[in-house]
Amino acid sequence: MPYAITVVPVMPLRSEPSHKSEIISQALWGECSEIITTGTDGWVKVKCQFDGYEGWATFNHLETIDEALFLAPYTHYTTAWVNKVQLNGKPMHVPFGCAVKPGTGPVTNWGRVTVQFEEKLAAPGRADAVDKGALTAAAFQYLNTAYLWGGKSVFGADCSGFTQTVYRTLGIDLLRDAYQQATQGTTVDFLQEARLGDLAFFDNAEGRITHVGILLNDHEIIHSSGKVRVDPIDNQGITNTDTGVRTHKLRIIKRYF
Repeated sequence: MPYAITVVPVMPLRSEPSHKSEIISQALWGECSEIITTGTDGWVKVKCQFDGYEGWATFNHLETIDEALFLAPYTHYTTAWVNKVQLNGKPMHVPFGCAVKPGTGPVTNWGRVTVQFEEKLAAPGRADAVDKGALTAAAFQYLNTAYLWGGKSVFGADCSGFTQTVYRTLGIDLLRDAYQQATQGTTVDFLQEARLGDLAFFDNAEGRITHVGILLNDHEIIHSSGKVRVDPIDNQGITNTDTGVRTHKLRIIKRYF
């Protein structure tokens, strides 16, 4: 299968090959994927390298690459809320948390595309030694970001896209959707035992996990609901701090480091 890399700041992944189709996820700048199906009118179905998510994208958001680049590790990520880079000598601004393969210097080639990094990159953290300050800083980059179904960036994020991208900067790989992320990690039995960085999951009336957020402590959570916000949490769930209305029912807490 051909390999490709995302060369726009945020690439929508859609459920069908149409601009009117639902956005089910995104691939951020620098993220690699496999092209598994070629459709019509410039559409391709891709499988994301990082989490295996599949969706339809337009080919002009991608650049084909060789296997060596596809298999190379992601070694850095973009650290500012918005980061200036040069793509084929032209300026581009890309969001926080883009995992990249920059090569050995400030200029590298992604297929036929020349990339120049103009701002400092950072190496991702280590899952066995998470920097809690870095975790908090990454999460708060998203504060007040609008909720966007399928979104993963500071330009718009859903609940699990937010947690996945934040955790990726820490060197922890999460699956894409909330119910998938709930299958990872180890269970924390009581909210009172929770600590910074644990994920709390919430279910709907049918018992299906539909929401996730990052616990700041045993009584506060940062999560994407309407926008990325900090709300109080208790054993029953989340209460919207602005309205006083209980919005989410707590199901389970998981720990990843």
